[in-house]
Amino acid sequence: MRSLVRTCGLAVLLWALAGLAAAADDVPPQWREKFALEVDRRLDVPAQAQQRYLALLDAALADAGLADLPAQTLVLVDRSVQVQAAFVVLRTPERGWFWLGASPVSTGRVGSFDHFRTPVGVFSHSLDNPDFRSEGTYNQNHIRGYGERGMRVFDFGWTQAERGWGAGGQSTMRLQMHATDPDTLEPRLGRPESKGCIRIAATLNVFLDRYGVLDADYEQALARGRSLWVMLADRTPVPWPGRYLVIVDSQATERPAWSPMPGARQAAPGAS
Repeated sequence: MRSLVRTCGLAVLLWALAGLAAAADDVPPQWREKFALEVDRRLDVPAQAQQRYLALLDAALADAGLADLPAQTLVLVDRSVQVQAAFVVLRTPERGWFWLGASPVSTGRVGSFDHFRTPVGVFSHSLDNPDFRSEGTYNQNHIRGYGERGMRVFDFGWTQAERGWGAGGQSTMRLQMHATDPDTLEPRLGRPESKGCIRIAATLNVFLDRYGVLDADYEQALARGRSLWVMLADRTPVPWPGRYLVIVDSQATERPAWSPMPGARQAAPGAS
């Protein structure tokens, strides 16, 4: 009888563990579905292109000494003039990659004064450069450079970047990733428009913010009892928050069908 009880107990335990494993396997697809439901400006990147970008991501992380990252979410950006896209990916516990989604962006536009070519590399999202939130105010050109009130501005600090005007060369710029004017500038995401920062759609901004995609350092500080006003009280962090923005240049020579050019260009001075 005792043997039967032990056997039954073991069977229940194995069944429970199998259920937990199945639930864990379902987690990444659930977050891919959230991305598809909540981010309104999306790009449908084919599997072959995804693999090319993951190879670029691997190479960039290796160059930065981060080849053995533990499970976490990252944001990868292609600054190529022909692409202009952000990709949200997960480093799985098995050291593989899981694709969550993609969205158009605008990076630095060369040829205008005070406009930088967005730098490439791996940039850490840390409390050394605290984030803040947009006030939603208009500048002198009637542009809400950081988007609507409450949009989060992800700050990656000062970095060296190539000047996009004059004789070129290197200067220091502040690298940020943020929403942009929803009426004038967001419809033009998908081509270089910024002064060097990365402009993203408002819904992608909310997704990164609400789910703490790059908030590993912030969540650890909160767990230690630190008060951080920029963090949402009702946030629901991903199980594997990360801390890295990776910017690459695929050097694409033509526009891929999955990243269509937005509408005709209009002048939009005075936005970052």
